[in-house]
Amino acid sequence: MRIVALEEHYTVPAIAGRVPEAAVAARGFPTDPSFRWAQTIKKNELADLGPARIADMDQSGITVQVLSVAGPGADLVPGQPGIDLGRAYNDALAEACARYPARYRGFAHLPLLDPDAAAEELRRTVRDLGFVGALVNGPTDGLFLDDPRFDPVLAEAEALDVPIYIHPGIPSHAVRAAYFDGLPGNFSFTLALSAWGWHAETAIHTLRLALSGALDRHPGLKIVIGHCGEALPFMLDRIDETTAATAKTELKRSLRQALTEQVWITTSGFFTPVPFMAALMTFGVDRLMFSVDYPFASNARARAFLDGLPVSPADKAKIAHGNADALMRLAP
Repeated sequence: MRIVALEEHYTVPAIAGRVPEAAVAARGFPTDPSFRWAQTIKKNELADLGPARIADMDQSGITVQVLSVAGPGADLVPGQPGIDLGRAYNDALAEACARYPARYRGFAHLPLLDPDAAAEELRRTVRDLGFVGALVNGPTDGLFLDDPRFDPVLAEAEALDVPIYIHPGIPSHAVRAAYFDGLPGNFSFTLALSAWGWHAETAIHTLRLALSGALDRHPGLKIVIGHCGEALPFMLDRIDETTAATAKTELKRSLRQALTEQVWITTSGFFTPVPFMAALMTFGVDRLMFSVDYPFASNARARAFLDGLPVSPADKAKIAHGNADALMRLAP
């Protein structure tokens, strides 16, 4: 069975090294190599875009990875250096895709501190490099994509008919201090990121796009979120009910309508049935797509989860590749 995975990450150490350490630290990334979380980053796997990654994909029957930049990048660097950094990442990924055209596709990495330049880079990567969308790592300079300054990026993605994948970013220092600090060991950092904070913030990011009217202003915009919907499937009825009165006067659609019409969900990093069933029952099978979150999650574990899904063969094919192929026009 053809299997397409959408939240799969890479880095280029020589390019990542161009991000100033002060900007990395200010964004909240750990810079102390002795810090335990830093030791879990799979640097070798992230940097490999050659035979070792392909071999790992082959062992689990992953046909295609849609690749995106992990970690500090162009969204931290202002001005022309940030624009150059985004272009360098995208050109490096395009070279890898050219070496393995049947196995890799790309999400653009954008210099979002300059939204006009980001829109231009998205256009270049889609039209000239064959990329299939863009991936955004959380807020940029403390702002979510619903902020009017990012309208050029949303408009360009809509015009190109490619999705924006909203991936978690590290919560701001103020958020971490207010909600997560003061716990023993590494609990504060873990709770702020992969245990909870990442998912809550991405859900808020998505909700803001709907509640701000940004999705109404860009009805053709397509948004993808991972981790079985970042808890939104579980919460959607509650949020829809409590926002309904205001939505009638401020929005063209209910929150539920906006999200279920313009948001797709991947399984990245979540390999148990309860969150999957919530996503399936809330958004429907046509909105669900397989992902791994490689190399932070295991191809083998994700494939075993896919194989065991309690859905029909036709629906499993949609999740494995059909929905992604249709959304991003991926030629089998």
